Amino acid sequence: MITRTSQDIRRLNRFEVLRRVYAGPGAMSRQDIAAATGLSFATVANLTAELLDAGVLVQAGHEDSGGGRPRARLTVNADRGALIGIDIAETSVHAELFDLALHVRHSVERPLPQGDVQPAEVVEQIAACVDELLKGSGVPRERVLGAGVSVPGMVEREGGVSSFSPYWSWHEVPLRSLLDGRLGLPLWLDNPLRASTVAEMWFGAGREVDDLVVVTLRAGVGAGIAVGGQLYRGFTNSAGEWGHTCIALDGRLCTCGNRGCVEAYVSTRGIVETWRELAPGDERTALADDAASVEALARAAAQDDPVAAEVIDRTGRCLGAAVANLINLVNPQVLVLGNQVVDLLGERLLRATYEAVTHHALRVPHRAATLRRSALPHNPVTLGAATFALEGFLNDRDVFGPVSRARQPQEDKRIRPGGAKA
Repeated sequence: MITRTSQDIRRLNRFEVLRRVYAGPGAMSRQDIAAATGLSFATVANLTAELLDAGVLVQAGHEDSGGGRPRARLTVNADRGALIGIDIAETSVHAELFDLALHVRHSVERPLPQGDVQPAEVVEQIAACVDELLKGSGVPRERVLGAGVSVPGMVEREGGVSSFSPYWSWHEVPLRSLLDGRLGLPLWLDNPLRASTVAEMWFGAGREVDDLVVVTLRAGVGAGIAVGGQLYRGFTNSAGEWGHTCIALDGRLCTCGNRGCVEAYVSTRGIVETWRELAPGDERTALADDAASVEALARAAAQDDPVAAEVIDRTGRCLGAAVANLINLVNPQVLVLGNQVVDLLGERLLRATYEAVTHHALRVPHRAATLRRSALPHNPVTLGAATFALEGFLNDRDVFGPVSRARQPQEDKRIRPGGAKA
């Protein structure tokens, strides 16, 4: 059983208040926030006062209260500072600079070398991306509140260590320490599964639910999990490696060294391998990288190529069976499918996937789960990585300080992160 201090509860409630302001259709009154969160008005008043003092929220006019004093409307202060989200993928580093309202202000992407990429090469590209972001946006480095970095594979979050990468021969790489000397920014590291899930929890399908699964489909495959409104990390921060669960005994060789993994069939690499099996010698299966081949596959399917259609259908059947396993195991309210593979293959892949889920999932958890395509407007990994930095800033005692004794008796303890009532 997790024991939370008053500091923990206040921090989580602060997250929840700010999440509701981000999710709102516009500026919100304190009464609106209290109704949306379930927190008492006194708690909301205290928390919004802290956020106003820190410059995170600003007043944005007043609304008619129906005869009483006009109610102040609050919104996020976009100009309070900047956040950076960095997505290290198999073939490139993609980075975006956000204002505090989490609107993208500048984006850059730099390629990584092919083959076994070394940590120093990634550090150089990240440093170059950050320099380019700051120059292109005109934001001084001292205005950046923090940077979140998404690293493929298993990440030891507290120490900022890349414990294992399925793409490169990385083991126990102290990436945050390597980046500290180059960037000079507060840094938070995690992996794409949790970055995508945090993005959905703050800005997407997870804003109104407590039990959520976010399936990430690109060169790597995984599932971010939120239970009871909280991101589930597992004992060693390695929960969600669903891509390396077995779907075909003695099946294809996976990048992790095992055979028959989900990732070997539904990642960009796995999809291209299915295409090679069905169309040996097709030059489109040997393009510069697997993502380019999947783009070519999508174009071929749009032109009614029967082989391309069969590749997508087979991928959907494998994906649907694996998603059904998640539904049976986790019993989520919402399961989100997103990222590169879904963006490229679209509705045909989703139809085949949903049909297979219906066939394989148990009736009760299947009926309870809503399956959605991610509706986030841009890269959920960079958005989630920037949100790691936002959460780190909100946890900064130098910004918000300790909970004052005067405020402790009024603290409302009914809310877990994500809005779940205790």
